[in-house]
Amino acid sequence: MEKKNSPSWSWYWVASVLSLLILVVGIIQVAREPQGSWTMLAAGCISVIAVIISWQLAIAIRANRPAAREEYLQPLTERLDQVSILLNLMSEQQLLSDRAISIAYREKDREALRRAVHEELGRHDWDAALLLVDDMERAFGNKAEAKKLRKEITDARNDHVRKQIAEVAAVIDKHTRGEQWNAAIREAEKLIAMFPDNEQVRNLPHEIDNRRLAHKKQLMQTWHEAVARHDNDGSIEILKQLDHYLTSAEAESMQETVRSVFKEKLNNLGAQFAAAVKEQRWAEAIRVGDGIVKEFPNARIAQEVKESMDALKKRAAEPAGAAV
Repeated sequence: MEKKNSPSWSWYWVASVLSLLILVVGIIQVAREPQGSWTMLAAGCISVIAVIISWQLAIAIRANRPAAREEYLQPLTERLDQVSILLNLMSEQQLLSDRAISIAYREKDREALRRAVHEELGRHDWDAALLLVDDMERAFGNKAEAKKLRKEITDARNDHVRKQIAEVAAVIDKHTRGEQWNAAIREAEKLIAMFPDNEQVRNLPHEIDNRRLAHKKQLMQTWHEAVARHDNDGSIEILKQLDHYLTSAEAESMQETVRSVFKEKLNNLGAQFAAAVKEQRWAEAIRVGDGIVKEFPNARIAQEVKESMDALKKRAAEPAGAAV
C-alpha cells in the first residue's frame, strides 16, 4: 500500500521546493525594490504555509488511520495533490505578472527620465541634461530618442547663448555711444568669462577698440575743420573731448595749433571788450571781461580787465543818459 501512495509524497517534495523558490524570489525582489511588488513574497509565504500544513496533516492521518480506511482517505490525498498543482500554477502566473509589472515600471522610468531632462533644460543646466540622456541610452538602448534629445539640448543651449550675447551687446552699444569705453570693456570681459569658446564673444574687445578709434578719428577731423574756419569756441570744445583719446605724442604735435587757437580767441575777446567799452555798452563789456578773466586768468589783458571792472560796474549802475 505504501508503494501505491508513494507518488503523493513526491508531490509534497516538489511542492515544498517550489514554495521555497517562490519565497526566495519574493524576498530578493523586495530587497532590490522596497517600493516594488510584494505579491511574489506573499505568494511564497502562503505556499510554504499551505505545504507545511498539508504535509503535517497527511503525516498525522497516515500515522493514525487504520489500513482499512486508506481507500476512504484517498480522495483527501488527491485533493491535497490538486492544491499543490494549483500552487505551482499560481507561482507561474505570478512570474508572468511580475514580468508585466517590470515592463510597466520600465516605461514609467523612461518617462521620469524624459521629465528630468526637460527640468534641467528649464534650469539651463546643459551638462546635467546630457548626462541624463546618456543614462537613458544605457538603460533602455533607445539611440534614436537619445539623439533627438541631445539635439534638443544643443539647440536650446545655442539659443540661450545667442540671447545672452544679444543682451550684453545692447549694453555694450549703449556704453560706446556714451563714450564709456571702460564700462563697455568690462561687460565684454564678463561675457568672455561665461563663453570663452565663442568666437563672436572673444572678438568683442577688438570691436570696442575699433569703435573708440573710429570715434577719435571723427573728432580729429571735426577739430581740424573747426580750426580751418576759425571757429575757436567750437574747436576748443572738441579739443576738450579729444583730450581723453590723445597720446602724449599726438598732444605734442598739436600744441602749436592749440596755442594759435587760444591766442586768436583771446584777441577776439579783447577786441570785443574794447569795442563794448568804446560804445559805452557797459553790461556787454562786463560780460566779455568776466569771460577773459575766467578763461585766461594769467594773460596780461586779464589783469587790465580786472583793474577796470569796478569803474565799468559803476558806469553800468548809472541812470541812462547820465554824463560820461
